[in-house]
Amino acid sequence: MNRKSLIVKNKTHKKILSFLEDKKILRVYKKFEKSLDVKSKFAVAVSGGPDSLSLAFLSKCHSLIHKLEAKYFLVDHKLRKESSSEAKIVKNILKKIGINCKILSWKGKKPLKNIQSIAREKRYSLLVNECKKNKIKHLLFGHHLDDLLENFLIRILRGSGLNGLISLNKKTKYKDNDTEILRPLIDLEKKDLEYLSKKIFDFYVKDPSNKNQIFKRIRIRNLLQLLKKEGFDKQKFLLTVNNLKDSDRSIRFYVDKNIKENLIFFKEKKYCILNSFFFDQSHEVIFRSLTKVIQLIGKKYYPARGKSIDELIKKIKFNSFKKLTLGSCFIEKINESILISREN
Repeated sequence: MNRKSLIVKNKTHKKILSFLEDKKILRVYKKFEKSLDVKSKFAVAVSGGPDSLSLAFLSKCHSLIHKLEAKYFLVDHKLRKESSSEAKIVKNILKKIGINCKILSWKGKKPLKNIQSIAREKRYSLLVNECKKNKIKHLLFGHHLDDLLENFLIRILRGSGLNGLISLNKKTKYKDNDTEILRPLIDLEKKDLEYLSKKIFDFYVKDPSNKNQIFKRIRIRNLLQLLKKEGFDKQKFLLTVNNLKDSDRSIRFYVDKNIKENLIFFKEKKYCILNSFFFDQSHEVIFRSLTKVIQLIGKKYYPARGKSIDELIKKIKFNSFKKLTLGSCFIEKINESILISREN
């Protein structure tokens, strides 16, 4: 890099970090930095929303202060005719703070049903593949406290158990079990991120689908606005979620203990045998243990349906089956033990 380019680069970096002189922005950054425990290069998933642009700025500050390499990727789903031009606008906006953002396009036929969920999965897939190309293990997303609230209520409507209700964690593994998904904004409110985005970029994209009542997430979002008028306290909600997570950690301890003490794996976990003590636990521990084992043996990303696992537990306890198939596994009773093997 020549001397002129280096001077321009240093000026840009000073300008970026100067925004931390704003007390509110500094408070948000300190909360972000405390939440992000990364000591190697990372990638950031960007869009044009205020949460995503705030994440881009905060992660850029973090990379400069801690001298870490950061890559930025934006997925253009091409579901709206304006999406490609918006992606280019966001790319140019980010250049102002020294971020070179790569646009990843979703090519091919688009779905007519379950659009949001399929688009979300496609976004993850494109981003993770790009991380692999760049040998990056950590991928940052801009999910915040409001997203956590929405996810919690959606899961309640689905009848999810404890594990499902707290599924939006600060750290999770993608289905390749190699890429770590990080959500360092999860304790921050959207209003703070909107302030930050307005102050730094004076810009963010307003997605029209965010007002479309056809989507359940949008209806939940509107419900939360009504609850807010009734005095809904987000911090108390967060305390409730953290208490649930504490309970979940206790259950996970006994699940791991049950698998370790009452199960034997064979031939690189292609099959296993569960002894009778495996089922001499609380229902939740049996349910999670069995779900985890079937998922592991069957080599599935998604676990078997909860209803199917419950039915299987009943059949085992009442000794009402000899052999069945579930989650790409054969499950059969042999004397007092249960044999689980992978389907060929």
